[in-house]
Amino acid sequence: MQYNDLIGTIGVGLILLAYFMNTAKMLEKNKRAFYVMNIIGGALACYASYLIDFFPFVILEGTWTLVSIYGLMKTMRIKMT
Repeated sequence: MQYNDLIGTIGVGLILLAYFMNTAKMLEKNKRAFYVMNIIGGALACYASYLIDFFPFVILEGTWTLVSIYGLMKTMRIKMT
């Protein structure tokens, strides 16, 4: 397995694990862990897509990461007030 495959597999695995855990009611979608898993997973998948020059997925995973960061910030702001 090449470096980019390993990075991409870990990234996509984290996103899918977060989704599965949410679906199985093991992790709520408004919890920090859910967003952190999506941020790290999206960023790794974005980087792996960049390494193989597949820019549609760079955009997709980059957007996924930014939206997850927004969700985490929103969740943290709600808990601080």
